[in-house]
Amino acid sequence: MKPSRDIARLIEIMAALRTPQTGCPWDLKQDFASIAPYTIEEAHEVADAIARGDLDDLKDELGDLLLQVVFHARMAQEQGAFAFEDVVLAINEKLIRRHPHVFGDTASLTPDEVKGLWDRIKTEEKAERLRRRGGDRHRNEEAGALSGIPSGLPALLRALKLQQKASKVGFDWNDPKAVLAKIREEADEIEAALEHGDRDAASGEIGDLFFALVNLARHLDLDPDAALRGTNIKFERRFAAIEAALARIGKTPADATLAEMDALWDEAKAAERAGDGQETGSAPGKRART
Repeated sequence: MKPSRDIARLIEIMAALRTPQTGCPWDLKQDFASIAPYTIEEAHEVADAIARGDLDDLKDELGDLLLQVVFHARMAQEQGAFAFEDVVLAINEKLIRRHPHVFGDTASLTPDEVKGLWDRIKTEEKAERLRRRGGDRHRNEEAGALSGIPSGLPALLRALKLQQKASKVGFDWNDPKAVLAKIREEADEIEAALEHGDRDAASGEIGDLFFALVNLARHLDLDPDAALRGTNIKFERRFAAIEAALARIGKTPADATLAEMDALWDEAKAAERAGDGQETGSAPGKRART
C-alpha cells in the first residue's frame, strides 16, 4: 500500500462528492457548522473503540475521523482558504517545532520536561498568533489565563482544561482530600436545594458537583471522561445481566419489580467481584453498601 496514492484517492472522492450537479446532494448541502457535530461524534467513536480494545473497529473509526478532516479541508479549499495539503504541512511543521529535543539540538528530556517545553512553545506560538492578528484587536479575547479553550468541547473535558489553566497560575487546591470535602459540600447543597423544591438551584449545584468531581480526578491524575465511560460500560454490562436473568424466567425489565432487579444487580456485581476482586457501585434503587 502506498499511503500517498490512497490519500490522493480519498481527496479525489471527496472532491467528486462536492462537485455541483454531479456530486452527492447531501454532501453538497453541508457546511462547517453542519459537519462539526459529526466530527465530534467520530472522535468519540474512536475513543469508544479504544476503550473496548477493538482494533478492527478502531481502524474503521479512524477512517471515519480522517474523512471529517478531508471534508472540512475540501470546503475550505472551495472558499480559497486552504487545502488538505496545507493541513498536513501545518501539523508537520508544528510537530517539528514543538519537539526540538527530537528534531533539534536540545538535550534528552524527561516526560515532565517535555510537557513543560511543549507548554512554553505553545505560549510563544499564541503570542505570535496574536501579533499576526493585529495585537490589540484580539488582546482582550486571548490575554486571559483561561483563554484559548474552545467553548464547543464536551463539558467534562472543558472543565478539566479550565482547571489545568487555573492551576498554572496558582489557583488550585493543595490536597485531593480538600477536593473530596468540596464534593461532600456540593452534595449537601444539592440536598438543600431539593428540600426547598428549587430546581434551578439544584441544577447549579449539580454542575458544581460535576466540576468538583473533575477536579478530584485531575488531582489523582485520572481522566474523568475515561472514568465515566468505564462506568457507562459497567452499567450496560450489569443491566444486560439483569435482562438475561429475567429472560430465563420469561420476564423483561418492564415486567419485573425494582426489588427483583436490585437483587439481580447485586448478583451481577458479586459475580464481577469474584472474578476480578473489585468492589464497584450499588444498584440504582439502593443505598451504597458493602
